[in-house]
Amino acid sequence: MILTAQEMKSIESAAFARGLTADSLMEQAGLQIAQAVAQFFPTPGRVFVFYGKGHNGGDALVAARHLAAGGWGVALRPAFAETDLAELTRKQLRAVQSFGNSNRCRPLVILDGLLGIGASGALRDPILAATREINRLRRDSGAHVFSIDLPTGLDTDTGEADPDCVVADCTLTIGFAKTSLVADGAANFVGRLAVIPLDALGTREETSRDLLATAPLLAPLLPRRKFDTHKTSYGRVGIVAGSIGMTGAAAMTAEAALRAGSGLVTLFATSEIYRFLAAVAPPEIMVRPVDSYADIAGENLDVLAIGPGLGRAHDEDVLLLIETAPLPMVVDADALNALSMKSELLNHAAGPRLLTPHPGEMARLFSGGEKTRAEIVDAFTERFPVTLLLKGARTLVGERGKPRSYNTTGGPGMATGGMGDVLTGICAALLAQGLAPFDAARLGAWLHGRAAELAIFHGPRSDESLTATDLFDTLGEAFKQLRAGCY
Repeated sequence: MILTAQEMKSIESAAFARGLTADSLMEQAGLQIAQAVAQFFPTPGRVFVFYGKGHNGGDALVAARHLAAGGWGVALRPAFAETDLAELTRKQLRAVQSFGNSNRCRPLVILDGLLGIGASGALRDPILAATREINRLRRDSGAHVFSIDLPTGLDTDTGEADPDCVVADCTLTIGFAKTSLVADGAANFVGRLAVIPLDALGTREETSRDLLATAPLLAPLLPRRKFDTHKTSYGRVGIVAGSIGMTGAAAMTAEAALRAGSGLVTLFATSEIYRFLAAVAPPEIMVRPVDSYADIAGENLDVLAIGPGLGRAHDEDVLLLIETAPLPMVVDADALNALSMKSELLNHAAGPRLLTPHPGEMARLFSGGEKTRAEIVDAFTERFPVTLLLKGARTLVGERGKPRSYNTTGGPGMATGGMGDVLTGICAALLAQGLAPFDAARLGAWLHGRAAELAIFHGPRSDESLTATDLFDTLGEAFKQLRAGCY
């Protein structure tokens, strides 16, 4: 659920009226903030704690205490004198000062606990000086910034950023996400988005048009497998992909479908590329020659993925498949480009269609004008009865009659060739396992992004060195963390 600042304040007030104390809420939030930091940085290093005088600063200090207990070196960076602090924040400061850990090893992490959702207006000293110092450390020292609730300097409801707004690598939003965090212009300040759940705040009747895709919300979509199971229980995925010079796209899509749990994967190839695809496909993949892609409509399949690296030589057959094949289908890449010439056929396609465009492909499919990404998703899904996964820094999934769903995982290292092919394979595999297109899209995007994070934070990769095939080594752990309820 995604709330305005006023809605969040109302929830907190109701919880306090029921007897919840600010002290206990702060303890719960701070512990989970520390756990979230450790999720990304399992090896302790140094943490600089920038804190203001309110309860947002208290949350940061509780987190610092737990990190110090776990071996982190803590350096406090107050924006105000101790006498200016709220009573509860001052109490947390004294508790964390008892830790003398001076670990000076990397990584360097910053906690931004300067301002909470109650702040408004332009940044002023001493907060302004603190935000500038945070951004300097991130730029010059490679520090990884975690903002608590929202980056200091970001308007809680509009997502507009002060010129000196903190640039966070990850925002740990408390209780529920806030509307500003998914605004189109906010992504470069918010970074990765994680929800710190607080059961003590209670639940709220769903009124929002927006959801945040998180592990606790998504995990029930993929139940544990029965022991007496077999390969056909998890679906037959057919893939139409690849062309001369683009066989890697087909191989990556096929392997991703395997790694994401599909029982059987068949890669279909016309005569001009059959021998090339047979040479590059993983050994578990069946490579089937066909005279025409139109012939695939009669194959015994549960799901079809079409488009990665396909080229435009077979547009007529591609459009025929999209229109007439009765099985669920993931439509990507060159299949989307073909579809942009005849998008009206989506109104009478024979089966469910999940479209996965990047912004350039979306612009060819649909003229959004000055619309926001959310408005584009709404307008497109009102016009066509499809599921739309609009890729981007905050991948957005929509379907007529359902809330918009914003993905939370991933990062800038995913801006490299082949990532979309892997996502197509993952989504196809989830469809084959019985998920509805809307659920397959939001779960697929989450797993895709988390696998990339694991390759960087728990493996040898960096934003610069990450490749699409790296995700094959971490996708299994992403499934495990989904079920474990990671942030």
